[in-house]
Amino acid sequence: MQLDFLTLLATTAISLFMISASLPLIMGRNISAAARYVQASLLLQALAWAAIIASTYVPATLADRIISTISIGCGSAAQWMNYRALAGWLGPRPWPRLLLVLVAATPLGYFLGFDSYAFRVGWANVLLAAVTLLVARATLQPQRPAEAGWRRLILFSMLTMAGLTLARGIVGAFTDQYPSFRTPHPVNLAFALGACVTVILNTIAMLVAWRDEAEFKLRELAVTDPLTGLPNRRGFEERAQAMLAHARRHELPLTALMLDLDHFKQVNDLHGHEVGDHALELFARLLKDTRRNGDLAARLGGEEFCLLLHDDTSAGLPLDQRLRQRLRLAAPAELGLALDFSAGMAALRPDDTGILSLLARADAALYEAKTAGRGRLCNAAPIRS
Repeated sequence: MQLDFLTLLATTAISLFMISASLPLIMGRNISAAARYVQASLLLQALAWAAIIASTYVPATLADRIISTISIGCGSAAQWMNYRALAGWLGPRPWPRLLLVLVAATPLGYFLGFDSYAFRVGWANVLLAAVTLLVARATLQPQRPAEAGWRRLILFSMLTMAGLTLARGIVGAFTDQYPSFRTPHPVNLAFALGACVTVILNTIAMLVAWRDEAEFKLRELAVTDPLTGLPNRRGFEERAQAMLAHARRHELPLTALMLDLDHFKQVNDLHGHEVGDHALELFARLLKDTRRNGDLAARLGGEEFCLLLHDDTSAGLPLDQRLRQRLRLAAPAELGLALDFSAGMAALRPDDTGILSLLARADAALYEAKTAGRGRLCNAAPIRS
C-alpha cells in the first residue's frame, strides 16, 4: 500500500478540527488559561494544515505566498500556545523570549524568501524544529506538582516531530529530492504520518494534564479558606504535621501562635457582615505579609487564626508587635474602624503528643490574653529574660 501525502495531511487536519470542536464541549466554560491555550493550539494546527493543503491547489502567485505563510504562521503560533499551556501547568518555563522571536521570525522569513523554494523550505522547517525543541524542553523540571506520564508523552511527541521537521528542512534545502511540497519522499511521508500520530498523543497528554489540574484545584479547595485564601483547619493540620515531623527529626524549635480578633461580633453587628468579611481579609493579608518564609498561617474558623513558626518563642513577640502595629495603621484607613487582636503562644515541648497538644496550650494562652483584657500576647510559659 502506498501512502498519499495529501491524504495524510487531510486526515490530520480533519482530526484536528474535530478535536477542536469537541474539546470545549468536554472541558466546559470554567477552565484555566492553560486549557484555553490548548484549545487555541489545536485550532491553529488545524488551520495550518488546512491552509497548506489549500496552497497546493492555487498557482504560484501572491495567493500561494499568502496562504502558505498563513499556514507556517499558524503552525508556529500553535507551538507558542502549547508553551503557554505548559507554563500554566508547570510554572514559568525557560527561554520564552527566544521562543517568541523564533515564532515570529518563522513566517516572516518564509514570506520574504518565498521565491526561493530551497530557502523557504529550509528556513521554515529548521525554525519550526527549533520551536518544537523549545516546547519539548518546557516539559522538563516543573516548578509545580505535575505527573511525569503526560509530560513524557508530550516530550516524546515534540522530539519526534522536531526530528522529522528538521530532516524535512535539510532534504528540501540541500538536495533535489524534494522539489515540491507534494513530493512523496520518504522523509515527507514520515513527517505527515508523524504529525497524524503525534496529534493524537499530544491531545491525550493535554487532556490528562487538564484532568490533573482539575483534581489539584479540588484538593486545594478542600484545604483552603475561600474568603482569605489561607489554609483552613484541615489544610493547616496537614501541613503542620509535616512541620512537626521536620522539627522533631532535626531537633528544631517550633512555636504556635493562636490569634483572635477582639470584639469581632460587634464589628458584624454594628457595621455589617460585609465589613466583617473585609476585616478578616485584611487581617489575613497582614498576617501573610508579616510572617517569614517557611512560617505557616491559617484561618481555623470564624475570627480565629493560627501561625506556626520554625523558631522559638523569642521570635513570636516581635512578630506579634509588627502585626499589631500594621493592623492599627491599616484598619482605620481601609475599614474606617480600629481593630486589635489577642494572641496566645506556646513552644513545642518533648512531652507534646502531637500538633493538637501544642495548639491546645497556645489556645489556653489565648484565653488568658482575653481574660486579661484582650489586645495582648500571652505565653504558655514565661518568656525568659
